[in-house]
Amino acid sequence: MNVRGVEQVERSVQKEGVSARVVRTLRREPVDRVPIDLGSHMSTGISAFAYADLRRHLGFPTGRIWIPDLVQFLAAVDEDVRTRFHADCILLEPPWEETASWSPRHGYAFAVPSHFVSEQDAGGDWIVVQGDRRMRMPAGGYFFDGEWLSDWGRGSEEQRIALYAREAERIFKETPYAMNFVGYSRGIGHGAYFEGLEQAVRMISDPQDVIAENERKCEQMIARFRAVNAAMGRYIQLLTVGDDMGTQHGPLCNPQHIERFCMPYYRRFCRVVHAESDVKVFMHNCGAIRMLIPMLIEAGIDVLNPVQISADGMDPVALKSEFGDRITFWGGGCDTQRVLPAASPAEVARHVAGQVGILKPGGGFVFTQVHNILGNVPPENVVAMFDAAYEEGWY
Repeated sequence: MNVRGVEQVERSVQKEGVSARVVRTLRREPVDRVPIDLGSHMSTGISAFAYADLRRHLGFPTGRIWIPDLVQFLAAVDEDVRTRFHADCILLEPPWEETASWSPRHGYAFAVPSHFVSEQDAGGDWIVVQGDRRMRMPAGGYFFDGEWLSDWGRGSEEQRIALYAREAERIFKETPYAMNFVGYSRGIGHGAYFEGLEQAVRMISDPQDVIAENERKCEQMIARFRAVNAAMGRYIQLLTVGDDMGTQHGPLCNPQHIERFCMPYYRRFCRVVHAESDVKVFMHNCGAIRMLIPMLIEAGIDVLNPVQISADGMDPVALKSEFGDRITFWGGGCDTQRVLPAASPAEVARHVAGQVGILKPGGGFVFTQVHNILGNVPPENVVAMFDAAYEEGWY
């Protein structure tokens, strides 16, 4: 695109608002630069510990960091940080109505829901119990292990949707950011995300039972989508389904089983979403899933995250060449396993420049790192990553 064309696109995006940059990217329309995401999703976020360090590094106050994800222990990203890093997206998560300050160790204090009750055992580990479920943060750790505790005090399904719809309307009317309803994290549940490998085994041992279960899940997902769409479809741009299908080295189970037991239901779900709304289907799917991507595209998945470039077969050059014109890559901008925590800021910037150079041509790319920024990542590296993404992202 020539200079005049870039200027025209930039003026159009500015007139339409920041979220237009995301919408245009999803539609494969011209944009002025690659959209940037920090924290609009529970897999594009930042550890509360790393976030506190980042705010101190930037000279921003650290007195009111609230935690929307109590297991991964992610921070809600504030407007000053979004502005500093030119972010185009925002987390759709209503703040806790009543909060308490929780300090897991010296120098860190976070706003958690008032009914978040923690105890420290003799070894210094933090234990949190919710009913018959429990989770543990090791002494000096950055997140909890154990049962996934969620929806603290959010009420019934109808009440939760109404609560999120009010927040989506507020964001839509008061801010320029794109939103993702992260409400389908279980997806079809082919076996990796919550049920574990036992479900994958059941595809062989009890196939008809799995099919019947997935039929029910699909109908539930469609019904829930329709409720969400009626409440907030005019405000949101994306909704998430999650179904981690890969390990570091390949799919968790035979791709033929995924095609048989999962794809018919994703096809049905995506057809309904696309027929009844302008919302795009965002799939969070970790691991070495290269051989599954054609199935996901054919099923109607619009966006793939986190694009785990460190996994086997997930070379970004090959991914962009083979699939870049048919699916939007939301991630893959920085390797969080081998680069972001350990490299120097200059090395991080060079790595990010290379990734953006690979993934931005022709559009269909939103910059974010591969999954969340972990608690031990130096703030200098976070700054280097997002500054490089902004500088290299212009078309």
